[in-house]
Amino acid sequence: MGIKILHTADWHLGKKLDSFSRLAEQVEVMNEICEIANEQNVDMVIVAGDLFDTFNPPVEAVELFYKTLKRLTNNGERPVIAIAGNHDSPDRIDAPYPLARECGIIFIGNLDVLVPTMLIENGFEITKSDIGFFEIKLPQYDFPIRIIATPYANEIRLKTYLGPEDKELQLNQLLMDSWKQLANTYCDSKGVNILTTHLYMLQRDGEILEEPDGEKPLRIGNADIVYTDCIPNQIQYTALGHLHRFQNIGGHASPVVYSSSPLSYSFSEAGQEKKVVLIEAFPNEPVLFKDIQLVSGRVLYRKRFESIDEAVEWLLAHPYSLVELTLVSDTFISNQDLKRIHESHDGIIHIIPVISKSTAEDDNAAVKVNLEQDIHGLFKDFFISKYKQEPNDEILELFREVQGVTANNQ
Repeated sequence: MGIKILHTADWHLGKKLDSFSRLAEQVEVMNEICEIANEQNVDMVIVAGDLFDTFNPPVEAVELFYKTLKRLTNNGERPVIAIAGNHDSPDRIDAPYPLARECGIIFIGNLDVLVPTMLIENGFEITKSDIGFFEIKLPQYDFPIRIIATPYANEIRLKTYLGPEDKELQLNQLLMDSWKQLANTYCDSKGVNILTTHLYMLQRDGEILEEPDGEKPLRIGNADIVYTDCIPNQIQYTALGHLHRFQNIGGHASPVVYSSSPLSYSFSEAGQEKKVVLIEAFPNEPVLFKDIQLVSGRVLYRKRFESIDEAVEWLLAHPYSLVELTLVSDTFISNQDLKRIHESHDGIIHIIPVISKSTAEDDNAAVKVNLEQDIHGLFKDFFISKYKQEPNDEILELFREVQGVTANNQ
């Protein structure tokens, strides 16, 4: 029987969508991930970076993080490995490690972290350790699990840490040499060999994968792209973090997988299925893996309507969602209609008004402006010339208020 490993990433705890808090949804999906780990009887969990959304996450997000990890460890019987991503503070991730490891949690924030050998009472044992590597022995298996772990670091920090004599040596070559040295030293065919990292990784000459909206980009041009041909041959599975869509990017004999974020964190992710990955691995054999869809959290929609009534009807029928709403109209949306829309749904993040264009003849028609009239008449003519329609009462009232404030300040 092979070891079961759960791969997840990009939790982004504390993240908001615009100003809308996602904490309640994150509580739900963290609970779902814990339940999957228990239902599938997994032996180990890997969280491949971007644990938080900011270097200084809110207290509620930190509390949720540690409660989730504690549940995932199953009282120290199940190792949980969490590495830093580009949204995380490496020092914050490393700081609680001495206490966390007693609970079965292995944090790797900085590149130079050395995981000490140790024995967790009634749990697992770390039998070998080196910078960027550690070996775990679980009592229920007669083979070890080897982990090569590289948390996020930009190109400068990676090159500084790896210390090449040739500072112009390409990042791919540096990582290839480092990972190969660790794999050749520790990763023979008598154990399960896993790589986990938080990097922008692609198949060489393959599809360019877009980074999610709101992500801190990991590349300038192609400088920070890491290719899958850097992965040592001994590695049986590569657990990636950073891209928010589940995908096996290929370019290596073994799976190289982005597990996806647990929630859709931008409207560019609307319609994506969010997942975790269950891996079953045995020494010197191809791993089996399958994705498990997550169902918690609000669904994100980008919707477009040409009728206020249709928009309200759809919003009432989809209450547990977050919406970017485009409203097409030949007039400006009245305050009354805006009130109807907002009262029908609590998850409207953006409303994008689009004024439909008039006929080509109207667009090309010259608009005569009487320069002898007062400022309110001039404003009305300007509005007609720009938008091909007269301003409604709300806009005229707003202009009068602005004009009154300006006059009083003079």
